[in-house]
Formats: sequence, structure tokens, C-alpha cells
Amino acid sequence: MSLSLTIDLNDQDLEHFTSALKAARKAAEDKSPEQIVQAAAALLEGAQQVKTPDFIRERLERLDDMIAMVRDEGWHLDDADLQHVLSALVYFADPKDVIPDHVQVLGYLDDAIMIELCVRELRHELEAYDDFCEYREREATKRGVQPSEVGRTDWLDSRRDELVERMHARRERSGNGEFGIGYGSSSGYGRAAYSRAWRPSLFRFK
Repeated sequence: MSLSLTIDLNDQDLEHFTSALKAARKAAEDKSPEQIVQAAAALLEGAQQVKTPDFIRERLERLDDMIAMVRDEGWHLDDADLQHVLSALVYFADPKDVIPDHVQVLGYLDDAIMIELCVRELRHELEAYDDFCEYREREATKRGVQPSEVGRTDWLDSRRDELVERMHARRERSGNGEFGIGYGSSSGYGRAAYSRAWRPSLFRFK
């Protein structure tokens, strides 16, 4: 038997998480990009040691995608876009949790909610990166090699630049950076046709 629950967060609830993110950004001012990514990766590593509900696992997978965007040499974010992604990841570098991660079932619930908010903030970046990974995988199949073996050749750079320009245009049109704005297919949740193409991932479903 399974039980479905819907969580509705009002403006006051969202303000709590917005304040937590601001506090995390201030606390992480002296942290390097590598330290921020390592802290988020450590959260994923810990999550793989416990049983988590599907709702949480799906969002941990999207956190993995955010980390992959930073680590992926083929995607190679420029400084401005890198800082934008890191500004979302920085929450996971703060050891303070509303719900301690070791609590069974719900230990990562607050992290999952923050990931959901970060997905909304980074929806254009995630959509562009998903498109890039799918494109790279198709090209790797044509060449008969693994996606990880596809280097930063001219065709890959050209496709990447096209996707980044589209990402910037969408972000400017929508007024980027506000929590609570709706998003489209970039979340990956509930998409019957969604398949996650290869990327340098850290998280594996249990």
C-alpha cells in the first residue's frame, strides 16, 4: 500500500527557505567553488546510504544534475553562469538542517524542498543542459563511442553555444532568480518521455 501526500507552501513558508538560502550564501562567502560542490556531493553520498521516498530521490537526482553542470568539461559554464549555479548549490554547503538528514524517511525532506526551489530558479540552465546531454549522447551513438569519450570538438562547441544563447534569452524574458515562478519541462518530474542522457553523475538510485 502506498500513500500520496501533497505539500503546499504559502508565501510565509517560502520566505523561510529564501531566508535560509540567504543565510547559507553569507556563511559560505569564504568557500571556494570546489568546496561548495564537494559539500553538495557529500549530501548526495549520504542520501545513498538510506532509503528515501521517490519524491525525495527524484529531487536528489536534479541536485546531481546541478552538480554535473559545474563538473562537466563538455558543458563548460562561463564565469557568470557558473556563479549563478553555485549561488543555488551553496545552500547545501551549510550544515544546518531543519530536519537532520539521519532521520528515517523524512531526513532529506527540507533538502528536497530547497532543491525544488533551486530547480525553479535554474530551470533554463537545466533545460539547456538536458538538451546538451541528449545531443552529446546521440552524437556519441553515431560515432560508436561512449558519451564520456566525446571531446570538445567544433560541432560540440557550436551546439553548446547555441543552447547557452537560448538559455540566456529565456532567462532574460522570464525575469530570472525569483523563487515560486513556474517552470516547464526542465524539471524532469512526471515526463513520460523523459530519459536522462549521460552526464558525470554522482547519485545512483538505491
